[in-house]
Amino acid sequence: MAIKQTAGRDAFGEFASKFAELNDDVLFGQVWSREDKLSLRDRSIVTVVTLMAQGLTDSSFQHHLQSAKNNGVTKAEIAEILTHAAFYAGWPKAWAAFRMAKEVWAEDDAADDAKAAHESRMVFPIGAPNDAFAKYFIGQSYLAPVSTAQVGIYNVTFEPGCRNNWHIHHAQSGGGQILICVAGRGFYQEAGKPAQALHPGDVVNIPVGVKHWHGAAPDSWFSHLAVEVPGTETANEWLEAVNDAEYAKATTEEV
Repeated sequence: MAIKQTAGRDAFGEFASKFAELNDDVLFGQVWSREDKLSLRDRSIVTVVTLMAQGLTDSSFQHHLQSAKNNGVTKAEIAEILTHAAFYAGWPKAWAAFRMAKEVWAEDDAADDAKAAHESRMVFPIGAPNDAFAKYFIGQSYLAPVSTAQVGIYNVTFEPGCRNNWHIHHAQSGGGQILICVAGRGFYQEAGKPAQALHPGDVVNIPVGVKHWHGAAPDSWFSHLAVEVPGTETANEWLEAVNDAEYAKATTEEV
């Protein structure tokens, strides 16, 4: 997909119209958009290292650091990338690059601290990123299997603001789900009803056929055990996302 870029035209307009065109339409519109040849993540890494090697740690470098983060480069990876490049590009250049990178990834430090604090408040692990079901969530969730024999029990953790889509549990007989809240603060809502605030120790019994969603409060991490109630021909029907307006209304008007 072609990247829409207007920075060149915004900065130079008619003063350097050809340069602006080459910057916006060729460099970004064509070169950066060849994701079948090299991913945006890898192009960001190449660009960051190249600019650092030239000592160009200005606002454009900060922009490319932010792009690298947006394209999936983690805090640990950028630290290793800049450390590796320092031996070839020069130590002073790495110092300058690290100062900017630390600012760009500063939010990650705060998020890591909050995540660790949340995990320390419960006996169950947070687990790994819930990548298999990521398309059914807004925000980052984590999944830790607690029991996969007899009855499936999973610890599901939501970062602040994270929630799953509206969904329905189906079964020919039995089925449904039980939520046991273990840490943080969250919400559960059934279609047509006010949202219910959830705290550690709260239990929610979700019968089959009920459209609902659950997730974290806007300002709190949240974890619950999800207990799969045994049944025959059980299935989950994933529906539309809980949009920002729905979520904001639900989390300010809970019962």
